Amino acid sequence: MDVFVDLANGFANAFSLQYLLFAAIGVTIGTFVGVLPGIGPALALALLLPLTYGFDPTGALIIFAGIYYGSLYGGAITSILLNTPGEAGSVATAIDGHPMAKAGRAGPALATAVMGSFFAGIISTLGLTFLAPLVANLAKSFQATDYFALMVLAFISVTALVGASLIRGMISLFLGLFIGLIGLDFLTGQQRFTFGSPALLGGVDIVIIVIGLFAIGEALYGLAKLQFTKEEQVEFSGRIWLNKAERKRVWKPWLRGGLLGFTFGSMPTGGSEVPTFLSYNLEKRLSKHKHEFGKGAIEGVAGPEAANNASFSGVLVPLLTLGIPTSATAAIILSAFQIYNIQPGPQLFENSPDLVWTLIASLFIGNIMLLVINLPLVKLWIKILAIPKTLLYTGILVFGILGVYSISGSLVEVLLVCVIGVAGFFMRVYDFPVAPAILGAILGPMMETQLRRALSISQGDFSVFFTRPLTVGILIVAVLILVLPAVMPKVMRNRQDVDRVGAE
Repeated sequence: MDVFVDLANGFANAFSLQYLLFAAIGVTIGTFVGVLPGIGPALALALLLPLTYGFDPTGALIIFAGIYYGSLYGGAITSILLNTPGEAGSVATAIDGHPMAKAGRAGPALATAVMGSFFAGIISTLGLTFLAPLVANLAKSFQATDYFALMVLAFISVTALVGASLIRGMISLFLGLFIGLIGLDFLTGQQRFTFGSPALLGGVDIVIIVIGLFAIGEALYGLAKLQFTKEEQVEFSGRIWLNKAERKRVWKPWLRGGLLGFTFGSMPTGGSEVPTFLSYNLEKRLSKHKHEFGKGAIEGVAGPEAANNASFSGVLVPLLTLGIPTSATAAIILSAFQIYNIQPGPQLFENSPDLVWTLIASLFIGNIMLLVINLPLVKLWIKILAIPKTLLYTGILVFGILGVYSISGSLVEVLLVCVIGVAGFFMRVYDFPVAPAILGAILGPMMETQLRRALSISQGDFSVFFTRPLTVGILIVAVLILVLPAVMPKVMRNRQDVDRVGAE
């Protein structure tokens, strides 16, 4: 019953004019951001971080949440019409969404995406409402070794599952860990990697890292890419509403995709990539129209889009209850918490109940706004695709650098964000994932704190990490996630060879 009382109080706050306006602004900006190819929620949040310093924490987080899940729907527009997924979670949508658009069915494809996002968002937010308090209560019994193991699991899962190369992912992760170590040692006060610069004594501000890697790096990469590629846009025409036969085919994929997205998003290995492709493969296996997949099956849009949107509420479970982000965008939201001196974790539901429950209530309201705003405005969002990309990326560069200067007024930090931005550009060019670097920079110092705390309690005895069953279990899962992607293809090839020899 406490959950219902807390949620009712959250709705009482969320229905204030101020927070309703913030939710509407977040959803609208998020959809706008998602529509523009190459501009994802992480980049948008990076640019907006400096602008929200004067906001109250609840209002800022409502805007950020709205941008996050609004952009997930906006990304479906570029996936369907341009075959250009803005986020990894939108890749599966493009497989059947773009063929539908080329066949003159862009309207039903886009309607499936927005309505699927709505239903999956409601399902996953209900899951967040009831699961998060339980996880928070469980996490109160966690010790330093458990938190250390969870952060190792988050590092390995994101590094192993994001990007095509494990080695590149590890290099990106260690780059982020190195950046996170810059500054003064919190125990001894010794300088680390400051190179004698007083400006680095306080470490590298997470806003600088985020804006450098996402805003500056992405904008430079986008400008360079425009010199060699030309976008193929499909004109929107015809109806937008689903007919009776289409509605019959999509409602089950919406439900299954919503459950898959929330389940995988709420794990410390969360994110949208795995559940969207699992949903696509599941719908292909269950469908009576298997021959349409890859050619414009509406189930191939409904399932992955539902999973993509539902994964957001799932990602909030480890973020709010354990303080562990499982995606680059969640890492930026975590940095927003830290800017306001709020530490997500088991005590968040007790120390800041108004913030948490107002945020959760605003997710319900924002999902309704997402449906109301986007169904009538689909043709308007499509026209936004005509904005010249050179102007767009140039504006991102300007606003990114001005945002950093507005925070500190330091030319050293402006130079630093440019250096990090160039590094982010080369990471994109050579296909190094950016998410592990962001997680390393944010979680690295926290992981170091838990490691040293555990060793201090055990007087330097490393066996302390192998005495608690929970710690050992989490570390075993981390090792499996690291090893299985390399081992499974070989096992499958060997099995196929055995089957082939047996058949002969």
